[in-house]
Amino acid sequence: MTTFLETERLVLRRFTESDADHLVALDGDPDVMRYITGGVATPRAEIVEDHLPAYFAYYERFAGFGFWVAEDRAGTFLGWFHFRPQPHDPPGHVELGYRFAKAAWGLGYGTEGSKALIDKGFREFGVERVYAETMVVNTASRRVMEKAGLRQVRIFHQDWPYPIEGSEHGDVEYALTRQEWEAAGG
Repeated sequence: MTTFLETERLVLRRFTESDADHLVALDGDPDVMRYITGGVATPRAEIVEDHLPAYFAYYERFAGFGFWVAEDRAGTFLGWFHFRPQPHDPPGHVELGYRFAKAAWGLGYGTEGSKALIDKGFREFGVERVYAETMVVNTASRRVMEKAGLRQVRIFHQDWPYPIEGSEHGDVEYALTRQEWEAAGG
């Protein structure tokens, strides 16, 4: 398996079909899925037939972008990151996202991996703006965004397919531009 990025404690690599069980376990935890589906698990068939093929397609279409397994140095699956352009994004804009198993929460992995992806995007891939979104009430995810150097730019409301507690407060977007990153010593 080819390593995409290494940090002090993390190895980020491409997904493979053998990661299906990790994703089923991750997306099967109601606490992990709380702000995504209201705690509803993702069915295995959806992971195998939809999610993994979509992840693999990113590697082919967008060099350097996509979905990345996050493992510790011992090879333990911790979760994943995505660093990808969305279809509606202007050129040079990419979305940052992450999802971690509860055992990895609060240990700084999200911040560490996010910072490394942001730096790689600005240094190597010509990224102009990195943004991330979460629910207003998801304070842990917001804290990761802030520690990674992103700043809040707006609160917005969108329709969700699942009833999620706190959705009435809306969603928040955080972002960091190349100019801001460089000014901060990037």
